Amino acid sequence: MAEKAKKVKKTENAIQRYFRETTGELRKVSWPTWPEARRLTALVLVVMVVVGIFLSGMDYLASQLLALVLGL
Repeated sequence: MAEKAKKVKKTENAIQRYFRETTGELRKVSWPTWPEARRLTALVLVVMVVVGIFLSGMDYLASQLLALVLGL
C-alpha cells in the first residue's frame, strides 16, 4: 500500500505549466533597446496619422462623389 502512494505522481497544474512556459519563452525574446523602442513608436504614430489623413480624404471624396451622383 505504501508503494502505491509513492508511485502516484502529482500532475502539474495547467495554469502553473502555462506561466512556467510563458516565462521561459519571454526569456528568449530579443527585446529592443529604449532608443530603438522610442524610434519605432514614433514611426508607428506617424504612419497612423498619415493613414488617418488619407482615409479621411478618401471618405470626403467618396461622400462628395455620392452627393454628386444622387444630386443631394
